[in-house]
Amino acid sequence: MKPKIEIENLELYYSDFKALKGISLDIEPNEITAFIGPSGCGKSTTLKCINRLNDLVEGCKITGNIIIDGENIYDRNYDVNILRKKVGMVFQSPNPFPMSIYDNIVYGPKTHGIKDKSTLDEIVEKSLKQAAIWDEVKDSLKKSALSLSGGQQQRLCIARALSVDPEIILMDEPTSALDPISTGKIEELVLELKEKYTIIMVTHNMQQASRVSDKTAFFLNGEVIEYGNTFKMFSVPKDKRTEDYITGRFG
Repeated sequence: MKPKIEIENLELYYSDFKALKGISLDIEPNEITAFIGPSGCGKSTTLKCINRLNDLVEGCKITGNIIIDGENIYDRNYDVNILRKKVGMVFQSPNPFPMSIYDNIVYGPKTHGIKDKSTLDEIVEKSLKQAAIWDEVKDSLKKSALSLSGGQQQRLCIARALSVDPEIILMDEPTSALDPISTGKIEELVLELKEKYTIIMVTHNMQQASRVSDKTAFFLNGEVIEYGNTFKMFSVPKDKRTEDYITGRFG
């Protein structure tokens, strides 16, 4: 099976500082891939390269290729709007827009030109159901999204990412601001979503990586030290540095 995402010798500089050093990874479709490693090791930076969020950072220079479905997203002719539709993003802290639950979900589809009310209604219901929050909010869609609990807000943000029908979902520590019950709900949801989507999740939580991911990449000082099957990596890591990190000797 051809990889969904091919990262080839990705290097990134913030002015003179080299943050990523020769990152090469193949991400398979319909799998959950975890990026683990200590703070500042390059995992979130790599994640943000996949939907070109680092383009917005001043003094940032990127070399190498990221190929999604056979197309290099860093090719100068590649349409970033197509990329943003194909690749959804969920951030560390829930960040719903200060508007109604309904308007949060239709925001993306509207920017992509969908105006028909019945179509938008369908998208809202489908996205909220996929994010396992429909039953909790279906009677209060006009309420402010900011009135929801933290865990509900994060599931709403997942629904918002799903509303434009992406193929890839990037999650940057999506449960780090949540309580254990909300975290469990998000993890269950992620496992369901992989049937339809390719998911990459940055996490500090070793147990979370071992619970939900098919493959894991261990980052250290801007490099990928080890990448492979999660169960194998956690049971018999090939590199001593991976073992030291997983067993809590540093990080």
